[in-house]
Amino acid sequence: MATNLFDLTGKIALVTGASRGIGEEIAKLLAEQGAYVIVSSRKIEDCKVVAEEIIAAGGNAESFACHVGKMEDISSIFEHIRSQHGRLDILINNAAANPYFGHVLDTDLAAYNKTVEVNIRGYFFMSIEAGKLMKSQGSGVIVNTASVNGLQPGDKQGIYSITKAAVINMTKTFAKECGPLGIRVNALVPGFTKTKFASALFDDPELYEKLMKGIPLRRHAEPREMAGTVLYLVSDAASYTNGECIVVDGGYTI
Repeated sequence: MATNLFDLTGKIALVTGASRGIGEEIAKLLAEQGAYVIVSSRKIEDCKVVAEEIIAAGGNAESFACHVGKMEDISSIFEHIRSQHGRLDILINNAAANPYFGHVLDTDLAAYNKTVEVNIRGYFFMSIEAGKLMKSQGSGVIVNTASVNGLQPGDKQGIYSITKAAVINMTKTFAKECGPLGIRVNALVPGFTKTKFASALFDDPELYEKLMKGIPLRRHAEPREMAGTVLYLVSDAASYTNGECIVVDGGYTI
C-alpha cells in the first residue's frame, strides 16, 4: 500500500513572513498537504489575503500579525497558539530584514539593529517559544530560512550576510540541544530567488548578470522552488534529518 510521506493532515504550522515570496509559497504548499497554517507577517491585511487564498483552494488557515523583531509580538502569537490550538507541530522562521544595501563601512546603527533584531533575535526567541510547546508534546519541527549569503557574503549585503551565517549556526545549536526532546531543526539555504525582498539585486543589471554567470543553471529561482525543500524537512520523509542546512541555489555555491 502506498504511503504519503508528505501528508501533514492534523499538523499545526506557523509560517512567518508568509504574506509574500518564499513564505507565501511555503504556507500554501503546507496547506495543500493538509496542515492547518497560521499565516503571519507584520501586516494583518497581507496575511489575510494569503489565508483567504488557502481557504478558497480547500485548505485550512488563519492569519495573525507578528513582527518577529518585537518581543511583545512574539509573546502575543504564542499565547494565541497555546489558547486556540494547544500545540504547534511546525515552525517556519522565514521573516527577515535587509534594510541596507551598500558598502559595509557605511552601515549605520539603525540598519544594524533592525537586521539583527529580526534575523537573529527574532528567529532565536521564536524558536525558544516554539521549542517549549514542542517539548511539552514530545515532537515538533523547526525550519529556518537562511541564505547562501550566510556561506559566502553577498556584495553590499554585509550585515544581512552576517545574520544569515548566525542563522545557520543557530540551526545547528537548536538541533543539537533539542533533538533529545523529539524536536528536529533544519534550515533552508536559498540562492538567488525572485522576490520583492531581493529587488535590489534584480534592479542592478550589472550585478544581476554577474550573479547569473555564477549559477550553473543560468537562471534565478522562483519562490515556489524553495517550498518543496521545506515540505521535505517538515515531513516524515525527513524523520532522521536534523541539523542540516540544505542549499537550494542552482549550483551557485559549487
